[in-house]
Amino acid sequence: MAMKMLEAGGVPLVQDGLRTADEDNPKGYFEDERVKNLAADRDKDWLRDARGRAVKVIAYLLKDLPLTCNYKVLFMNRDIREVLASQAKMLERRGERSETGEDRMIGIYEQDLERARFLLRYRPCFESLHLDYKDILERPRESAERIRSFLGMPLDVEKMIEAVDPSLYRNRRREPGEGS
Repeated sequence: MAMKMLEAGGVPLVQDGLRTADEDNPKGYFEDERVKNLAADRDKDWLRDARGRAVKVIAYLLKDLPLTCNYKVLFMNRDIREVLASQAKMLERRGERSETGEDRMIGIYEQDLERARFLLRYRPCFESLHLDYKDILERPRESAERIRSFLGMPLDVEKMIEAVDPSLYRNRRREPGEGS
């Protein structure tokens, strides 16, 4: 959702188009395969060439970004159980399943997120804005304005708001007493 908002607002994206929109992500993935190889690749010059553009990087891989660049990171927080539910549905559609139990996955994710938050706090190459997935859906204008202010770019807030699609919030966590 953040990448779609950035694109709508006028930020050029770094994406290779290899992973196209599908039932799991009808608006697309906004990814570049080179990101997956950050840990192994020595040549990361493409990141320097991406200055002024948005690159989608999962929290776990923040540690592999070169310290020679400066990064403005939009860190998207989402309920871990919602993320796992979304991933489980995606695997099911592909005829796959995870061998790792939910409690173990939660532990792994929490460790990754804590490590990423530590890096964002203490590595001088990072400046970060923490966003909450649910807050963006509930208050897209406020979120878009926070992003514009953080990036210091003349982004089109109205188009960013239009890019937020609450119908895609399909794996929400139900509170006790809520309907199914």
